[in-house]
Parts: sequence; structure tokens; C-alpha cells
Amino acid sequence: MTAPASLYAGSVMHVRHMPFRHRFDYRIWMLAIDLDRISEVVKTSRWFRHNGRGLVALHDRDHGNRDGSSLRSYAEAALQARGLQEYRHKIIFITTPRLLGFAFNPISFYYCHDAAGRLGAVLHQVKNTFGGQIGYVMPVDDSRVIRQQVTKRMHVSPFFDMAGGYRFALSRPEEKLTVSIHYGTREQKRMTATMVLQERAFSDSSLLRLLAEIPFAPMKVILAIHWQALRLWLRGAKFHSAPQEKHEPVIAGESS
Repeated sequence: MTAPASLYAGSVMHVRHMPFRHRFDYRIWMLAIDLDRISEVVKTSRWFRHNGRGLVALHDRDHGNRDGSSLRSYAEAALQARGLQEYRHKIIFITTPRLLGFAFNPISFYYCHDAAGRLGAVLHQVKNTFGGQIGYVMPVDDSRVIRQQVTKRMHVSPFFDMAGGYRFALSRPEEKLTVSIHYGTREQKRMTATMVLQERAFSDSSLLRLLAEIPFAPMKVILAIHWQALRLWLRGAKFHSAPQEKHEPVIAGESS
């Protein structure tokens, strides 16, 4: 991505593999923005705002340290702590922004580049519906498809315990953005989530067109999660309470 911002639109598919198969999908859109060029994007848009009221807005307190501090400083600290500080020069943040003041992001991404523009790390920011958040920061090798893995450290779905880990397969944020997440243990495949999004140029007209095509997307995501949870519970899925132990805000993973 060379522009200061772009839009991605497409669909997300979830498949639960055990103890019974359960599948659902929904349409989403996301904003990709260079963290050093946010003010530039705001100046060119009537509808997009940063840390302010707007039809569409990116608020720092929704992400990162969640205290209003800059997202760049959060990403830089995560990279520094894992010896990946050379990839702090350009950071592309991909997330679902606020719409009419509301946002919920099951997952967002920080694509981190070095001074030569080479992608070297991805920081995954995962949220659950209980207000929790965790970051998984992992290096990137030179392969076309980014493959990473990390142990699960935060309670996400009440219908899974804490066993196992995640395997990620991501594309680079170009004309198409694809993300596959496989969750399970060595003995058991538990869940697969796949995201397939197409890039669109960022402009007020394309933003409004997208809002008309996929209206109230952030609200629909949270409603879909709770509706599917109710369906799982009615089908007899075992409920697991959130564990009380704390986890670190950012966990290191590895390329695979």
C-alpha cells in the first residue's frame, strides 16, 4: 500500500469443527492507514476523523494501550521488546473504525516495515466480547504468504477452553487482503476463520458507497457473534467461564 489510506471490503467465514460443525459468514469492511499519515487523510476527507466525532472515526483509545496514547508508540514498544525494532519505520494499521461512534474489532493488524520498506513483522491485536485485548507480535520471512504461529493466551470464545494455539496465514496488504486463522491443538482442529477482502481507493465517495453496500457493519459483527453464540449454546456446546489469571498485553509468536 503506497497511498496514505485505503479501504478493504469482503467477507469473513467462521467454521467450528468440534464437537459439531457450525459455520457462519458475514460481510465486513476495514480501513488500512499509514500511522504517520493520519492527519493527511483527515484533511482530505469530510467524513473521516481522528480522535474526534465523525461519521467514520479512528480513536486511539479503542486500540493499542487503550489510554489514548498513540498507536505508533504502542507498536514500537511491542517491536522493541521482541528485538524487531528495525521494522518501526512504516506501520500500516488495518482495523474497523468507528461508525457513528461505535466500533468492535475482533482482530486488527499492524504491518511493520523497515527503512527500506521491507515488511518484517505483523502485530495482531485481538479483542474478545468481554472487554479483553491481547497483542501477538511475530516476525515475517520473505515468503509470499506470511505464516505465523502463537500459543493462545487470552479467552476469546466461551465455547472453547484455553488449550492450543493459532496458526496464521496472511497476504500482504495489496489489491487483495486474505487472512486465515486456524485454532486448535496437535490432536484436534477446533476452529477456522477466513477473511477475503478486496482493496478500494480511499475517498469520500468510495467510503459512502461502501457504507451503503455494507451498512452498520460494526454493529452487525457484534450482533452476529452473540447470535451465533446463542445458537451454539442451544445446540449443546459446553460453556467455559473466562479464566481469572492475567496475561501480558503483548505476546511473542514466531514465523512458521
